Amino acid sequence: MKKKVAFYTLGCKLNFSETSTIARSFVDEGFQRVDFSEKADMYVINTCSVTENADKKFKTIVKQAQKGNPKAFIAAVGCYAQLKPEELVAVDGVDLVLGATEKFKITDYINDLSKNDFGEVHSCEIQEADFYVSSYAIGDRTRAFLKVQDGCDYKCTYCTIPLARGISRSDSLENVLLKAKEIADQNIKEIVLTGVNIGDYGKGEFGNKKHEHTFLDLVKALDDVDGIHRLRISSIEPNLLKNETIDFVAQSKTFVPHFHIPLQSGNDALLKLMKRRYLTQLYTDRIERIKKVIPNCCIGVDVIVGFPGETEERFLETYHFLNNLDISYLHVFTYSERDNTEAASMEGVVPKDVRNKRSKMLRALSVKKRRAFYESQLGAEFEVLFEGENKEGYIHGFTQNYVKVKTPWNPALVNTIHQVRLKDIAEDGLVAIDFVDEKIMA
Repeated sequence: MKKKVAFYTLGCKLNFSETSTIARSFVDEGFQRVDFSEKADMYVINTCSVTENADKKFKTIVKQAQKGNPKAFIAAVGCYAQLKPEELVAVDGVDLVLGATEKFKITDYINDLSKNDFGEVHSCEIQEADFYVSSYAIGDRTRAFLKVQDGCDYKCTYCTIPLARGISRSDSLENVLLKAKEIADQNIKEIVLTGVNIGDYGKGEFGNKKHEHTFLDLVKALDDVDGIHRLRISSIEPNLLKNETIDFVAQSKTFVPHFHIPLQSGNDALLKLMKRRYLTQLYTDRIERIKKVIPNCCIGVDVIVGFPGETEERFLETYHFLNNLDISYLHVFTYSERDNTEAASMEGVVPKDVRNKRSKMLRALSVKKRRAFYESQLGAEFEVLFEGENKEGYIHGFTQNYVKVKTPWNPALVNTIHQVRLKDIAEDGLVAIDFVDEKIMA
């Protein structure tokens, strides 16, 4: 009988791409991959440490695994495993903790899957995480997350990612194109480019700081890969999103009109405290440039509330800045203190109830922004890529510019692209559609 292994991923798209790569290495070693809710001989949890909740959730996931099989071997990998391995290995039931460089060699650390009296830790000094491991994840039949870059050389004062993932480094252009073709050959219609700081692409492409290619080179090369219907850029720093890239996406064959651009604060004093590499004027310039050359572009924004020094006045400045910007939705993060970061010892700590109140205000603003964006697109025609799940009798899909639509469930629509007209906004906030062309386009 094949040994069974199950995986659980906490955190970002990058983690999902790496879990998939680790899972494929298990299959190559003769394991059978099963769902995390099933009984398995081994459970692997890929951890995140961006927020406090991800840390807490780890213990819950371990208990879930133990419920599935009390005798199962449990391993933890990922960012939290690199930052606080001793904390993880102390959790009851955890047998193995692997840091940043070891996680891709996990099958080398497994013998007979017998439970250990004490968990083992294998983690490197983060300076040793200087090599690149290529990864991609196929989350469902419609889209794949393709990792093109890892690590970060930025020193944002709230962030542990450089401590958890090491220096900025990139996949070779040749290998990215190879992986993109591999994904396209599996009849997957959309590829989402992921990384820690993908605008920094090119750095470390040859295992050193030699820089042959840029993010723009990557975008141009991917646009020419046969068989890919859509390419989406997951998240890119405003200072690294150059006008040339925006202009190229505007006339690209496959890159969709959708950018996700972290802001973090609409107050320049706070941006300086955060050690971000831009001020609000540059951010405004980027949004205006995008809307000028791609009027129907969807723009998502990351923002942190409750950062030390965020007075009521500074928060309201952020709120009004976002309210006045032509953006489509927000991802709101409530600031939480992380060990070994500069911000953890800063003055001007914002009480947690105030952080939560501000978070609710920005989430409400996000709902308003998304609805206004959807309303602005009604009556227009788009191509929709339909997904694979029956959700209460409906199938969902996304336009190129990230409007989420729904239509009554029809299995024949799964993983197909149709020309539709956006009709009206349903009660649940999704957009109802009319089919313009019944013929399946792809």
